Amino acid sequence: MSSLIIVESPTKAKTISKFLGSGFLVRSSMGHVRDLPKSTMGIDIEHAFKPKYMIPAKAKPVIAELKEAAKKSDTIILATDEDREGEAIAWHLAEALGLDSGKAQRIVFHEITKPAIEAALKKPRTIDQNLVDAQQARRILDRLVGYELSPFLWKKIRYGLSAGRVQSVALRLVVEREREIEKFLKQEYWTIEADLTKKGEDKKFRTRLIKIDDKSLGKFDIANQTEADRIAANLNGAEYRVADITRKEARRNPSPPFTTSTLQQEASRKFGMSAKQTMMIAQQLYENGHITYMRTDSLNLAEFALEQARQVISESFGKEYALSEPRRYSNKSKGAQEAHEAIRPTNLANKPELLKGALESRQLKLFDLIWKRTLASQMQAAILDQTAVDITTNYQPPTTNFLFRANGQVVKFDGFIRAYTEGRDEKDEDEVEGVLPELELGQVLNLAELLKLQHFTEPPPRFTDATLIKTLEAHGVGRPSTYAPTLATIQDRDYVEKFDRRYFKPTEIGFLVNDMLVENFPQIVDINFTSHIEEEFDDIAEGKIKWVPVIEEFYLPFKKNLDEKSASVDKLVEESTTPCSHCGKMMIIKFGRSGKFLACPEPGSKVTQPLPEEAAKIKELAEKTRDEKCPLCGKTMEVKRGRFGYFLGCVDYPKCKGIAKILNKIGFKCPNCGTGDIVERKSRGRGRVFYACSRFPECNFLTGKKPENEEELTIAFEEWKTNPPKPKKSYEKNKKEAVGVEK
Repeated sequence: MSSLIIVESPTKAKTISKFLGSGFLVRSSMGHVRDLPKSTMGIDIEHAFKPKYMIPAKAKPVIAELKEAAKKSDTIILATDEDREGEAIAWHLAEALGLDSGKAQRIVFHEITKPAIEAALKKPRTIDQNLVDAQQARRILDRLVGYELSPFLWKKIRYGLSAGRVQSVALRLVVEREREIEKFLKQEYWTIEADLTKKGEDKKFRTRLIKIDDKSLGKFDIANQTEADRIAANLNGAEYRVADITRKEARRNPSPPFTTSTLQQEASRKFGMSAKQTMMIAQQLYENGHITYMRTDSLNLAEFALEQARQVISESFGKEYALSEPRRYSNKSKGAQEAHEAIRPTNLANKPELLKGALESRQLKLFDLIWKRTLASQMQAAILDQTAVDITTNYQPPTTNFLFRANGQVVKFDGFIRAYTEGRDEKDEDEVEGVLPELELGQVLNLAELLKLQHFTEPPPRFTDATLIKTLEAHGVGRPSTYAPTLATIQDRDYVEKFDRRYFKPTEIGFLVNDMLVENFPQIVDINFTSHIEEEFDDIAEGKIKWVPVIEEFYLPFKKNLDEKSASVDKLVEESTTPCSHCGKMMIIKFGRSGKFLACPEPGSKVTQPLPEEAAKIKELAEKTRDEKCPLCGKTMEVKRGRFGYFLGCVDYPKCKGIAKILNKIGFKCPNCGTGDIVERKSRGRGRVFYACSRFPECNFLTGKKPENEEELTIAFEEWKTNPPKPKKSYEKNKKEAVGVEK
């Protein structure tokens, strides 16, 4: 008797095949085998929103192969992922293969290990139609919004734009944050701080003025330098005496094991990874059997994993770090229910150092993060000794009494910190950590230095991958499977761009799209409404409600409003002060993939030209790069603008497709090769500026500090020669990609 097991990916199939005997044939569906058509809406609105699924051309050979394999098998088992998306793929497979979806065997597991697969095979079930319907409802609603609303944006702003339920809410959050930043008015404030020492000692500790005559100082009470000078004048000759010492023991508990969103957030904070990159690497780790399923909002850990964690903690850190009873976490996330377990290593005994040869560097980084976080979640709390010391300038009224405070913190027992410390989005400027000297009540201290420090309030920070996902999750917008594609979409559509390679900043077209949607389709970009829809999807998955009424309730008023707005809202047209060389009328400003440009207002005219400021920039860059030659044919190059900024393109385009970067030369020849120019570059990861030879990777001279003259360049070169950077594997790839086509 033979069984055919069908999974989504070849890697997953290969891993599962290792655990099963000759009676099992494991095949991959290569992802989705049916979907809505790309060229039409594919939904029969008149007949209960019935979807018109089709088999894509690339999936047809796969279906044919699976049908042949099915004929030779006694049992067909659908082993796609355990979430709603996986359930829907199983259902589509059953339909495409002509199986009875009510009888087709379905197994689920949240880790690809031999025990998990064997356990799943003992407990097959049928396809859960409620989960399928929840996924269908999301897909259909998103298709209706996208297909109906995107053409509205094409007509009113420009072709190629898109709108969607979750992506438009994410865009709105980014835009509103940017407007908060633009409107923000910084406010000046000052603090008075004193560096004090014990008599006869040189070691200083920092204190801050917190009270004057028993009145606590508010943040803005010392508003300017004049006020700070006035206070400081009373302090320089004062006596500083210890008035109070408070000591307390504090416990810090570890964070829970990772969910999808917290893994994405932490990988963003610690490694600068985008949500999309994190999920791609996590998928690889899952499919190769290293971690449990990576799309989950559960905080649970399996009982055997809890026991193994206790053993590994005892062996790796000592028995005093292990818990006598497991620590269990409750989930506060809205709608949390996707999978049955948090993200953890499938085998905690597989320490990261043991997998160095088996995993690529980014895979190892992420695995190490998951391994440490899982262990830390089951380790003892850290115990901290916290000390607050109050210091007064004198005790005798009516003289003004100034109270300073110093805070110190030392780790008494490191507990889970031994394994893992969670990253943070923003540093607290008031946070004080460190060791205070041993002090006694009434002890007189010396003033080493009195500091008057000027500060300014800062605007709210721009969103990062981590903080945007955190905000979406807190509002119940989206689910584990949607965070990464949502963030990728708003970037791919050029609605936002990464500032300093980390912070989201809306583009001009992003502002326009958001404002058009907020003004005319407020429900689509309303956080509470979008969260309510997500809750309804959850109710569909649990069998509490049917999916068609949910779609109907949304679509009918949406369609009515769309029709009204399509007729009443005018196209955005901005007139310039530049006359058209063709017709003499004032040109209008249009948006293209590369930004704004001028166009003739006459219907059918193809006359365009850059904006005046754009033309000036191109002229400036053309002057700087006039000696550059095409790397493919040797002809001259001209300045062009693409999605990612200015670049040089061959004058003979489209016959020759040679391109080159516009390098920021700083005026020096490379001291290593003598032919290249020293240019300013930015690192890919964190965007750090450095200075290197323009002939990289053939010549790999670089320096982190900008040389201001030939002497400084020579010093940098001598330092580089003593410790030149080692060639990386990517250098050969860079050589091949040095000449190419602008995408």
